[in-house]
Amino acid sequence: MFKTIVWATDGSETAGHALPFALELVARDSAKLVVVHVRELVVGRMGGYPVYADEPDLRERLAEQVGTLRETGIDVVLVERTCAAGHAAKLISEVAEEHDAGLIVLGTHGHTRIGSALIGTMTQALLHEGSVPVLAVPAAARVAAVV
Repeated sequence: MFKTIVWATDGSETAGHALPFALELVARDSAKLVVVHVRELVVGRMGGYPVYADEPDLRERLAEQVGTLRETGIDVVLVERTCAAGHAAKLISEVAEEHDAGLIVLGTHGHTRIGSALIGTMTQALLHEGSVPVLAVPAAARVAAVV
């Protein structure tokens, strides 16, 4: 059904919970996996130099993870983008369209703001930004639910 699936990750444990769902769908459909990580720049109140919101070794860990997936025979590519804080969903949607993805898979806390108590802020933003279906995986979900 899907030729390409995007797994959007910020390197968090929550994002990691969604990977087995993406891999199950990749295996089922012999699809390509596009791992997307958007580095959000954060500027302090006093201006100054922008800093990355994530830890410095995250890019290295993602590259290693993609390498491990590739070694298991998965057709996978890592795409990294950088944007101002608050614009990650738009870039994830753009990457999905560039790769002709049929689905975006991401993990969700589901409780980051009052207005997004059910599905999470990034999921909500992706639903508004893009034209690709979104599979939001709560941390408590198990991969058997995909089948």
